[in-house]
Amino acid sequence: MSSLTEKDRPIVQLLLNTGTCPRCILRFCGVGSQTLYRHPHKDLMKDLREFLRNNQEKEDTVCFDVADPPCKRIRLECSEEGPDDLNHNGAFQTPSVNDEATAVENSPVKSCNMCLGILQEFCEADFVKKVCQKVHAADYQFTNFVLSVSLPPQLSVREHAAWLLVKQEMGNRGLSLAKDDIVQLKEAYKWIVHPQLSETLGVPADGKSLFEVSVVFAHPETDKECHFLATACPDCFKPAKNKQSVFTRMAVIKALEKIKEEDFLMRFPCPPSSPKNLCVALEIQCNNGAVFVAGRYNKYSRNLPQTPWIIDGERKLESSVEELISAHLMAEFKADSFNFSSSGREDVDVRTLGSGRPFAVELVNPRRIHFTAEEMRGLQQTINSSSDKIRVRDLQLVTREAIGRMKEGEEEKTKTYNALIWTDKAIRREDIAFLDDIQELKLDQKTPLRVLHRRPLAVRCRIIHTMKSEYIDEHHFRLHLKTQAGTYIKEFVHGDFGRTKPNIGSLLNRTADILELDVEVSTVHLSW
Repeated sequence: MSSLTEKDRPIVQLLLNTGTCPRCILRFCGVGSQTLYRHPHKDLMKDLREFLRNNQEKEDTVCFDVADPPCKRIRLECSEEGPDDLNHNGAFQTPSVNDEATAVENSPVKSCNMCLGILQEFCEADFVKKVCQKVHAADYQFTNFVLSVSLPPQLSVREHAAWLLVKQEMGNRGLSLAKDDIVQLKEAYKWIVHPQLSETLGVPADGKSLFEVSVVFAHPETDKECHFLATACPDCFKPAKNKQSVFTRMAVIKALEKIKEEDFLMRFPCPPSSPKNLCVALEIQCNNGAVFVAGRYNKYSRNLPQTPWIIDGERKLESSVEELISAHLMAEFKADSFNFSSSGREDVDVRTLGSGRPFAVELVNPRRIHFTAEEMRGLQQTINSSSDKIRVRDLQLVTREAIGRMKEGEEEKTKTYNALIWTDKAIRREDIAFLDDIQELKLDQKTPLRVLHRRPLAVRCRIIHTMKSEYIDEHHFRLHLKTQAGTYIKEFVHGDFGRTKPNIGSLLNRTADILELDVEVSTVHLSW
């Protein structure tokens, strides 16, 4: 085993004697050769024993007359309950590294006391085949993958115990082993499994892939091994949202960094005892990164909300713009859920005409992600054929960054409206003609009463850029407005009990109200 040197011999001997698997031993020796970890478990064990034999023979050649006899204390494999690793003073009961290699030659293969079997059985072809079967059954489209591995937090405790043991032994020999020199278990696992997954799935592993294959390991037998850390370092374990247990991997690592070595040695066996059972794979799941679909919609109904209208759990109207569009996208992309967003919104009784309002739909965990331009046009036609209340255009796949640009600069955007207005007192053409000459009219709009239940109370400055009036009869006229985005048009007309100043009623010196409102143009500079 050319990757190992003479300084690794005490690590190999010590860890083999304490029930550690060959791959974990390579990790502790800082071996960075990925291919070496992929060798079969039995071959690695044979190579490590041969390494010890060769080095022992060299020592015997030079110092054959002073060879130490085998240590009789070490019989870890004979105790089902594990060794009593600490004396009453919290010191190590360290296995001798001068044991003959034959002391482990005939011992049966056991679950590793450090990785709890993850670098043993769960690296084998049978488990990889099981993972690939789960992936194929999930029926996702993907061109590469990233493997996510969740490990039991107690593995960090066991590795810390082994490191303290090895560090002491190395120190006795005038050598050192920094914790950062140890190859991470997750990294070693991926080195072994990635090529097998790639070959079976037929796609490469890519750390930036949006398609994630996740494996969650657990080891119920040793679940409580972390609990002593909560007593030693209580400030490291605080309840958090969406966490079933306070004993997260990061919390455990933080506690291990904080706890004093002597306190740790008094509370946890060094070396860690060999488990009776292997880890179990609790979950094997797949998840695709979100796909974003964008376009513009027109709304022709005055009885259709943009989003579901539900008050106190009761639906007020049967559908919405969001649902009419997203239902078809969900079906075609085979997604778990969606998030709908748009550049502004209109009231339930307001139509959106002209070039339409930009919108975007985030499709969460889609099974299908590849669509041609022709297929997107077909999907657009399907949406448009399903209802006469809405129509979409420019439907296309976009990036997350493009969605962000849709929301940028809301204050700088302009909107064009067409409002049908009623007045209580009779009007003539000349009574409203002066509105056409008003430009850049500044408004102070206090949060409207109708939205005060969902918007904070504030006074917002908004601008009416231009207005053009169109006389209909002595009580009705149309007003075409170009305004700053975010202007409450209805309130600009009727005044909202004086909460919007000035307003059409105050300008005309009479009561005014809005009967109909249409959004005609939304000047949002996007590629859709």
